[in-house]
Amino acid sequence: MRISYEWLKTMVDVPEDPSELVSEFIRTGTEVEGVERVGADLDHVVTAQVVSKKPHPDSDHMYVCQVDVGEKNVDENGNPVPLQIVCGAQNFNEGDHIVTAMIGAVLPGDVKIKKSKLRGVESCGMNCSERELGLGGDHSGIMILPADAPVGMDFTDYMGTSDTVIDCEITPNRPDCLSMTGMAVEVSAMLDEDTHIELPKVQAEQGPDAHDLVDVRIDDPELCQRYTARVVRNVKIGPSPEWLANRVIAAGSRPINNVVDVTNYVMFLTGQPLHAFDLGKLSERDGKRHIVIRAAYDGEKLETLDGVERTLTTDMAVITDDGERAVALAGVMGGMNSEIDENTVDVLLESATFSSGHISRTSRNLDLMSEASIRYERQVDGSNCANVAEVAAALFEQCCGAEVCPGTVDAYPVVVPAAIVDFRPERARLLCGADIPEEFMVSRLSRLGCTVEAGQDGHLTVTAPTNRPDLTRECDLIEEVCRLWGEGDIEPTLPAARNHAGGLTVEQRRVRLIGQTLRACGLSETSTYCFADPNDLVKLGITDEGRGIPVKIINPLVADQSEMRRSMLPGLVQSVAYNLDHGVPNVALYEIGRVFYGHESKSQPDEPTFVAGVLAGRRAEDAWNQKWNEYDFFDAKGVVEALLDALRMTKVRFKVADPERFPWLQPGQAAEILVQSQSVGWVGNIHPANLQKVGVDVPVVAFELSVEHLLRLAVNELPYEDIPTLPGVTHDLALVVDESVAYETLVQRISSAGGKLLADVRLFDVYRDPMRVGKGKKSMAFSLTYRAADRTLTSEEVEKAHEKLVNKVLRAVGAEVRS
Repeated sequence: MRISYEWLKTMVDVPEDPSELVSEFIRTGTEVEGVERVGADLDHVVTAQVVSKKPHPDSDHMYVCQVDVGEKNVDENGNPVPLQIVCGAQNFNEGDHIVTAMIGAVLPGDVKIKKSKLRGVESCGMNCSERELGLGGDHSGIMILPADAPVGMDFTDYMGTSDTVIDCEITPNRPDCLSMTGMAVEVSAMLDEDTHIELPKVQAEQGPDAHDLVDVRIDDPELCQRYTARVVRNVKIGPSPEWLANRVIAAGSRPINNVVDVTNYVMFLTGQPLHAFDLGKLSERDGKRHIVIRAAYDGEKLETLDGVERTLTTDMAVITDDGERAVALAGVMGGMNSEIDENTVDVLLESATFSSGHISRTSRNLDLMSEASIRYERQVDGSNCANVAEVAAALFEQCCGAEVCPGTVDAYPVVVPAAIVDFRPERARLLCGADIPEEFMVSRLSRLGCTVEAGQDGHLTVTAPTNRPDLTRECDLIEEVCRLWGEGDIEPTLPAARNHAGGLTVEQRRVRLIGQTLRACGLSETSTYCFADPNDLVKLGITDEGRGIPVKIINPLVADQSEMRRSMLPGLVQSVAYNLDHGVPNVALYEIGRVFYGHESKSQPDEPTFVAGVLAGRRAEDAWNQKWNEYDFFDAKGVVEALLDALRMTKVRFKVADPERFPWLQPGQAAEILVQSQSVGWVGNIHPANLQKVGVDVPVVAFELSVEHLLRLAVNELPYEDIPTLPGVTHDLALVVDESVAYETLVQRISSAGGKLLADVRLFDVYRDPMRVGKGKKSMAFSLTYRAADRTLTSEEVEKAHEKLVNKVLRAVGAEVRS
């Protein structure tokens, strides 16, 4: 929300220095994104006078002018001299006072003024029209100033358009702050100052009653809670008055004509979006125009004011001409078939409230954001529609020379009552942790628009204003009191407790250890949305097995976030895609978060916590002395092993993942993780075909583990084992086996056959050669260490144990000893 400081001054007393108000905004919880001085864009733009005007020697429509800008341009001796400017406008004469942009000026639209040659004649600036200055739409000629206008004065100082604009980020729960009057009320409560807001009123109503000209019908109250219409006749389309254009510009919009500018101005003033229809373009039946608000037909077409033909769906609301022809997309944008143009005479003014959820989905599904849709998404106060229409009608009368018809057509099927809250001042003091006087609470709540009355037992009865949908409970009012008092002024205290020692639980420490370990392995923590696209699992090929049913969101903000996630992997893969698209080739991320498994027989879903990670690219950029390979399965497996080791897990196994159970992983490059024979998760390369469906064309290796299982199976202390003091005997064993025999199977057989004397098994080579080893075969070489805890083994003992081990393993897996 752009707040014009000069405009705000007309509504409430504010500090002379805008930075003081900025500090108050920040203190009371309103984020300030920036502060800018309106008029700074017109630097090097000055008032001037035409000294001479001569035809261009090589053009039949341009002139070579000498333009006096006073001391803004001087010769080498410091004496004022005119500028030579080539100009194509036809509406000025010698002696006229004009506006000139000198070299170095940057006009709206990023138009940079430089020294140039036009048809061979040097030009040192530009004489400006209203549109080039951003002050209106008139481009028929340059802007002519009054004859008594000074020469050589900064144009912003001359026009009084210099203003400070504070750009505030308004949270979705504060729709009241999306208006100048709302911000004035907020500032009033912050500074404890009275507001002096004066809204224009219609001076004289004349002509036929609006009820005789217009009829309004709402087919679906869920889409539209209130619709008011007023009729103004004999409008005179033209440029807006200077004050109106300046305020529209300060609010961040562009002046178009007086009718459109009035509707925009009133929206910025009150927060209530308005729309003006050309009454003559609406069909007439029985002497009336019939406005019907209904749901759009599936596939219905409407060309909006931006010139784009939109295809609508049944979830969208439209304003129609007698129920048939759509003339506006409700709450978002009007239609071309009813727009205001230079031939408009009579205007139908709309002031309405629409469903915030439907407007939000319409805006996002059509990729069509507007100032109106932004306000409707956050909820517009329906009780104020008729009053705002009155303000707009008064300005039509004042700025457009219009005749305002008596009466307001008002369809109001859904009346939202004001919230009445029982407020306990003592409870507020306890929750805020500060001794806040009751007088302060009453004063500040009243300035926010609440009605405060004495209740029973020291309580207060507070009626919240209807433009504050966020004030429905006592805790909401306490929050308002606390932020206006100032959280920084509350002395920090520890909660009172007896016989209680603070600290982290065992589970909390282990969760922190999980994050510390993953960060130590080079992964960065991220946080993705808990909302998901219904097709997320399908795109990656992830099965529904064990994940319950989807938990649907009743009013999703966007269509692709309409259910709660059932796996963290899609969100992490989307983060990989985002980084790759933005030039970040090496990605190593992890997240600890919840997923949501719904059940038909339970009202609440299960919310298990998982830790998941993704690796793509390389560990680091290559250097002159170090080349890095791309992340592969063993990098991710190493991260998982480090994590399990940090949690002191015992009896850890990596079992080859069944492709039918893990179809999203690449066969042969994926493993199921078992701890004490319990499955705790998986690790592996995501299948390339699934990655392509989400726009990722590089290998991605990932893992996902159940935090619940990790916390339950983690061990605080490992059993002590003495350091070996007796020597061991090492034997190498190379076995030729079928390709289908896994490393895990061989290690299990060797460990089982080795008995108590076998202390260690380590794979040190895998060799394949169809000629030497055999087709479909592989040679796996192990280093075996034999050791006894109570004696030094003799060679005979070792040979006997080794021979027994070899025979058992050969029989068990059908292997051969490679000579």
